[in-house]
Amino acid sequence: MTDATMTAAPSATTERIFNLDMLRGLAVLGILAVNCLAFAWPGEIISMREAMPFAVDGANETALWVERVFFEGKWRTLFSMLFGVSIFLVGGERSDAVRGPLLQRRLLWLLAFGLAHGVLLWSGDILLHYAYCGFIMMMFRSWSAGRLIKVGGGIILALSLLGGLTLWGWGAMPAEMATEIRASMADTLSPAGTLAKIEQVRGGGYFLYNLTAWIQYQTSSAILIPVTVSLMMLGLGLYKSGFLSGRAPMWTYILAIGLGAANLIGLAILMGQNLAAPVEADTTRGLAGLFSAFAVVITLGYVAALVLLARTPVKAVLAIFAPVGRMAFTNYLMTSVIFVALAVVPGGPMLFGRAEPGTLWMWVVGVWAILIVWSPLWLSQFRMGPFEWVWRCLTQGRRLPLQKSAEG
Repeated sequence: MTDATMTAAPSATTERIFNLDMLRGLAVLGILAVNCLAFAWPGEIISMREAMPFAVDGANETALWVERVFFEGKWRTLFSMLFGVSIFLVGGERSDAVRGPLLQRRLLWLLAFGLAHGVLLWSGDILLHYAYCGFIMMMFRSWSAGRLIKVGGGIILALSLLGGLTLWGWGAMPAEMATEIRASMADTLSPAGTLAKIEQVRGGGYFLYNLTAWIQYQTSSAILIPVTVSLMMLGLGLYKSGFLSGRAPMWTYILAIGLGAANLIGLAILMGQNLAAPVEADTTRGLAGLFSAFAVVITLGYVAALVLLARTPVKAVLAIFAPVGRMAFTNYLMTSVIFVALAVVPGGPMLFGRAEPGTLWMWVVGVWAILIVWSPLWLSQFRMGPFEWVWRCLTQGRRLPLQKSAEG
């Protein structure tokens, strides 16, 4: 993604590439912190406490609070924004007769990777969704920064407001109505139903379970196309405006950090109240859901803070995430391989249905460490990650050099 032709001055180009790689690396790690619960448990427990066959207290409550406040929705949002940037870096302007077809082939191969990844390994695959959203995004890649930000940002804020009001309405509904709805969903969301599905998977039924879940996810993810494309537009607009490289006016970073921090603090307080309350209660009357719907505001605050920190000595610390981002495609697929192996492969830990949220963080941090250590080691010998290399060879229709010694 970062090998596209650059036209800026060398120093600006270096900073721009570093920021994109660093942000992409953090996004990959952040997404794993959200996905880990779905790797280890049936999908319905992720948002429905009624289906959780474990107590939401102590370490479990803290783990869920950290995931939902600091990670859920924020890093996938960033990954989507950065994918919009890659559409332009690979395909160039719409008038580019050479790079345009290259981008189309790249997206077609991504679609194939996404199909294989989702059907065979991980039902929560996002690559297929990004591939067909990328074909839509292609049409807007030559828009100006202002137009991309206004249209993409406007749509995502409107959709966030709509989703937030829906969640607020759900949380604020009369207690009697909420009780009736929960009763009608009791069979699907009961811990007993969750445990039955766990036994099926642990008994060797992971492939069928994953395939069924993947079909359901792909069906429902179609409604996310406007959200994803809008985020891609917003990300490309921020790239073209210089925001992602630290060249935007300082007030824009301060505003983004301020709004993001305000939303994050409000969400932290409200989510803490929600998790501490009984299952059947929503002490925030839906406000936690309203705040969580505006994940994009928190993401922009994260980005602004990280971009400013990259201009300080803290850049040396942030640099450990850049190699992870240079190999984002490989590392994303690796997290699936590792966690599926940990979850369901006989002879391993068999975490599926066992690892409660508090325990899962130990595994997440361990995998983070693996990715942070192995990425620079690999890149010290090779030009790109192994799956990036395969993807690029397929896209260009020829074998490209991989080892650094093969260059020149």
